[in-house]
Amino acid sequence: MTAETATAVAPQTERESLWRTSTPPSWPWRRRAILLAGAAQLITIAALLSVDPLPATWWALLLAIAPAPLAAVAGFGAGRVARAAAWAGVAVILAGLIGGILHTGLFFAPALIVLVVGAVKLGRETA
Repeated sequence: MTAETATAVAPQTERESLWRTSTPPSWPWRRRAILLAGAAQLITIAALLSVDPLPATWWALLLAIAPAPLAAVAGFGAGRVARAAAWAGVAVILAGLIGGILHTGLFFAPALIVLVVGAVKLGRETA
């Protein structure tokens, strides 16, 4: 019985160690940025299409179109593409947040913070 138990436990720990070593430290941060940017983007789109809509200004359209795709490329891209997309996403979210600070721009603040942390960690991984 003990021999069977020992062999059954060993492959599981090998799988866990492979999983832990294969994911970079920035991956959880970039994954969270995708979720937060997507949620804030849906809120902005809903505000643009609501009964009392936001005016279609540059910041509203920028926040309704760009953050989630850029965060997705930063999350799933490789190397230079992911780094460029992460910093482009930071710039887009920051510009939209400054433009729409009194409206829906503040919904993007958590996504901005998480994406900055993910971009910094990604830069340290590939440097």
